[in-house]
Amino acid sequence: MDPLQNPFSPGAGSPPPELAGRNDILNQAMMTLARVKRGRAEKSMMIIGLRGTGKTVLLHEISKLAENEGYQAAFIEAHEKKSLPELLLPELRRVLFILDADKKISEKVKKAFRVLKSFVSSIKLNIKIQEIDFGMGVEPERGIADSGDLESDLAQVFISLGEAAKDRNTSVAIVIDELQYLTEQELSSLIMAIHRITQKSLPVVLIGAGLPQLVGKAGRAKSYAERLFDYPELGPLKKEDAKQALQAPVKRENVSFTDEALNEIINVTEGYPYFLQEWGYQAWNIAQKSLIDIAVAKSATDASIQRLDQNFFRVRFDRLTPREKEYLRALAELGSAPQRSGDVAEELGLDVQNAAPLRNNLIKKGMIYSPKHGDTAFTVPLFEGFMKRTIPIFAKKHLK
Repeated sequence: MDPLQNPFSPGAGSPPPELAGRNDILNQAMMTLARVKRGRAEKSMMIIGLRGTGKTVLLHEISKLAENEGYQAAFIEAHEKKSLPELLLPELRRVLFILDADKKISEKVKKAFRVLKSFVSSIKLNIKIQEIDFGMGVEPERGIADSGDLESDLAQVFISLGEAAKDRNTSVAIVIDELQYLTEQELSSLIMAIHRITQKSLPVVLIGAGLPQLVGKAGRAKSYAERLFDYPELGPLKKEDAKQALQAPVKRENVSFTDEALNEIINVTEGYPYFLQEWGYQAWNIAQKSLIDIAVAKSATDASIQRLDQNFFRVRFDRLTPREKEYLRALAELGSAPQRSGDVAEELGLDVQNAAPLRNNLIKKGMIYSPKHGDTAFTVPLFEGFMKRTIPIFAKKHLK
């Protein structure tokens, strides 16, 4: 078993050798892109799922589909340390330069540059923007996108972008990962901008992804968000799809898993795509022959858990304060299923009000979410086991 030939590639957003079980969402995205391109009104998409379900992989696939359909695709990853304007500006600038590259002059594209320049000028008053050489050589479009109000101004930027794209007979796909990191004001502004271009049937579509709390956050930001977006959910793969994700890549290398080995890996990983990649990767490297049996699968479990504990889980754990770690350990103590927030607080020896700031901070950091009102669950599958291995002995703590 040559490790250089190992087909599996566990990593953040790394494309799997076999993208199994996601055709429904890809087909839905393809229909959205095709309709928007033809001037038909269609909902944008926000893909929802826990860590390790393959949201980033799907966004990259959809971005490729958009480009194949003739779109200009802008791929953005949101995070806690940059505002929405900072994230959008470089990509919108790049797209406009592409639209401006045509030999035929477009007044709509020139106007879009001026509007973007206005937007840049106005937000510099409110937030710290990284030094970007916009190189536009244009004056701001006075009175448009220069009020300093993000909701109003971003909508004007998107409208001018859509008009420029329409004038060039093309479309724009804005693809944003980790949407849950946007503030409520930023998410509200983004939703309003999409609403405005949808009303005008302009060829701009938003394809986003985020953790489960994104649905509630979008609804709080704008009440009409549920009518403006589809929210396809990504979960673990069905058993047959999980088998395909493991078996198909190795068969192309004249290797195969036994049924017992497949069942063992799928049972331990619960069918989550990232973990299937990790277990497949370890099983390949451990196997001494071309038939990967259950003994190898069990050894792969030991190797995979060790690597996850050192990397995938540890990176998230090390961002937490001691009190936040205690909260997660209490949640783990109660089990892997969603738990009542009051029960977690009781496990900590706190009342619900005193535990609420810890819970809110962990939601903001993307560690937990609320499947329904009053419930709390991990956003990272299998994290409960990591917490128990990391803090093996747990006693109630009074953190008052």
